[in-house]
Amino acid sequence: MNLNLTLIRHGKTAGNLEEKYIGVTDEPLCESGISFIKQLSNQGIYKATEQVFSSPKTRCIQTAQIIYPNKECYRVDSFAECDFGIFEGKNYEQLKDNPEYQRFIDSGGKGIIPGGEATEYFKERCCEGFLWVTNNLLENGGHNACIVCHGGTIMSIMERFDEEKKDFYSYQVKNGLGYIVKFDTKTKKITKTINLEQGANYENSVSAFSGIHS
Repeated sequence: MNLNLTLIRHGKTAGNLEEKYIGVTDEPLCESGISFIKQLSNQGIYKATEQVFSSPKTRCIQTAQIIYPNKECYRVDSFAECDFGIFEGKNYEQLKDNPEYQRFIDSGGKGIIPGGEATEYFKERCCEGFLWVTNNLLENGGHNACIVCHGGTIMSIMERFDEEKKDFYSYQVKNGLGYIVKFDTKTKKITKTINLEQGANYENSVSAFSGIHS
């Protein structure tokens, strides 16, 4: 069976504007972040969905409520962003002279985050949350759902399940954007992907992607 899932990164926060590492910090959306999500919503970028799942963080819940005001938002703890430890709340300029940060960068983001969460553990819990959602849909006869979460969460899911097997950082998405994917529940693979950033070409893409949304 195929499930149609939309993965959306939350709108911008004050920390995002300053390009800070914002993981466990529970920031709300900033005004420009709210405006941009509303703008995209008015443009019809986000399509109808049966169920909405979200990270427990305020920025994700707010985004989900703006896009789907009449849908209940189910919070999934596993979708929370990574704990960035001593990097939390800081940006590159503030960290560039920190040797521990340099070691982390040199490792390709796979090293240990001092005082934070192990990268592999973070990825694993994100993927466990994704499988929980797909199993929930199967058990309840659902066919499509939207997951509003974080950039790192989306990258973890795509890296694990996309049959194209791209690098983790190849799946980076901007705030308010993301992917529509077709997930094969038998092979546990994402077999087709549409990038929401296609914007004006979105409708044509969906037409070509048979049955992507009801």
